[in-house]
Amino acid sequence: MNVHEFQAKSLFAQFGVPVPRGKEITSPDAATAWADELNTPVFVVKAQIHAGGRGKAGGVKITKDKGAVAGLAKELLGKTLVTHQTGPKGRKVHRLLMEEGANIAKELYLSILVDRDTGWPTFIASTEGGMEIEEVAEKTPEKIIKEAIDPAVGFQGHNGRNVAFALGLQNIEPAVINPFVQMLGNLYRLFMEKNAALVEINPLIITKEKTLVALDGKVSFDDNGLFKHKDVQEMRDLNEEEPLEIEATANTLNYVKLDGNIGCMVNGAGLAMATMDVIKLAGSEPANFLDVGGGATKETVAAGFRILLKDPNVKGIFINIFGGIVRCERIAHGVIEAAKEVHINVPLVVRLQGTNAEEGRKLLADSGLKLEVADDLWEAAQKIVKLTGKAA
Repeated sequence: MNVHEFQAKSLFAQFGVPVPRGKEITSPDAATAWADELNTPVFVVKAQIHAGGRGKAGGVKITKDKGAVAGLAKELLGKTLVTHQTGPKGRKVHRLLMEEGANIAKELYLSILVDRDTGWPTFIASTEGGMEIEEVAEKTPEKIIKEAIDPAVGFQGHNGRNVAFALGLQNIEPAVINPFVQMLGNLYRLFMEKNAALVEINPLIITKEKTLVALDGKVSFDDNGLFKHKDVQEMRDLNEEEPLEIEATANTLNYVKLDGNIGCMVNGAGLAMATMDVIKLAGSEPANFLDVGGGATKETVAAGFRILLKDPNVKGIFINIFGGIVRCERIAHGVIEAAKEVHINVPLVVRLQGTNAEEGRKLLADSGLKLEVADDLWEAAQKIVKLTGKAA
């Protein structure tokens, strides 16, 4: 789950990470009122959407004129921002963050996430603050600094000093070394205590007053840990999520919308990823990731059908089920009953493999439903691609 920048900075403040004075704004009048209270030489008005690249898309405004903030707020609220992360449809702005400006002397990059190779929380840092970290890693990988934290021991002072000296803070501004080390410890506590998946500050600035400030902030959370954090759950903004993904969550389905034309319904995340790969290999594009879980009951399959068919891009459906805990003939019954309940007006290919797969395939073939049955993954992928035509 992602949260807005103003929410990330609220969490930063709770954990002792310095942030600019700022406030969530939802109207021009609120912007004027907060500007009077903020009373700063420079006002920064930022669109709040769950996507990067807001500045390049015109979503960040800076002014020294207190009287101009209401106009800037009016300009941004309701605007659709299109960035490299939103896709061509963009995201509509429903709220803003208005905060004080800062005297920037140096910009840094800092984040913490779990390294997939080691399984340890790892700090990523760079002197190239304000840039896309992926671009830095590609063009100048030597500027990427990593510091892994042993979770059995936790963050130690030497971890922070390793990062500080690797960044060259002793040459850039020695006065911020101790606050920097302390801040890394606070970020580690935030990451671990809140079950975060990513905590990112880009840029983390050193001001001309020789202080550290998180000028931007991004935090995302492990969905599996949300049940432990009611305060984080309350930060969820449904305006920022795909409606079909919200519906899938309500039906305990794992669904991610994509841009292809073949709807996928699979049991198991690994098999779902393999299914998406084989569709691409066969010459088309998956319209989604959809994991119906190990059960694949009539109810979950019916919910899956409804969600897939609400996507206008879906020109065919590929059901790929491996019968392990649940036998294939039971899954076949679920598919047959769900198909009778939900009107399916696109080609349907079902591939069954595993326990009682032959019995399940026979039930589908004799059901009278308009569908194709397969036992081989590659055969099934080729069938659905042929029936739908290759992706444009």
